[in-house]
Amino acid sequence: MSPMPDFYTSETEQLRAEIAAAAAHMIAEDGADYGSAKRKAARQILGNQKVRGEIMPDNEQIEEEVRIYNELFFADTQPARLAHLRRVALKLMQDLQSYNPYITGAVLNGTAGEHSDIHLQLFTPSAKDVEIFLLNKNVNFEVGETPHFRTGQPVETLSFLLPQKGADPELAHLALYEDDDLRGSLRTAPGKRPDRADAAALARLIEETSKEEDQ
Repeated sequence: MSPMPDFYTSETEQLRAEIAAAAAHMIAEDGADYGSAKRKAARQILGNQKVRGEIMPDNEQIEEEVRIYNELFFADTQPARLAHLRRVALKLMQDLQSYNPYITGAVLNGTAGEHSDIHLQLFTPSAKDVEIFLLNKNVNFEVGETPHFRTGQPVETLSFLLPQKGADPELAHLALYEDDDLRGSLRTAPGKRPDRADAAALARLIEETSKEEDQ
């Protein structure tokens, strides 16, 4: 098999970068999820032509573009918004500590903005216990599904609003996993940001970020 021409690789990389940048715009400005933003961005740039798999950027590339976009256009508001969401998430995780909560998504990786929600993964032997806990707290939740982070199979997810004093409520999503799903899921490749973190790790992150901002 002959090697791929340089121009093909360069064109592919350029298209991938353009799709990633367009998707990041949708995520930062409109709160679109990565999957739909990626598909819309590809249609925006390539029209209805069939998209080759190697042209589509991965989530890491899009995440980096979201960081760049936030720094360029939301540098005066995004850090405070992120800090607020992390504090709200930590309080919720502390309330749910019996159900082994881990935070994931934009609030953890630092790209959360105006339209971002709080995403937690709970690793518990009884999803029903979580529902009962919320009902006893008079929390009105909706039951939906989230793709399993490993298998892609649907995972029961509870979504509800968290009231905020003097501010709009925040939307939280609790994906309910089995205990065994946590095994191996905390491993992180060298140089890569963790996909999930417990309450103690989130508290450290909040403290570290606060110190950096004070310097």
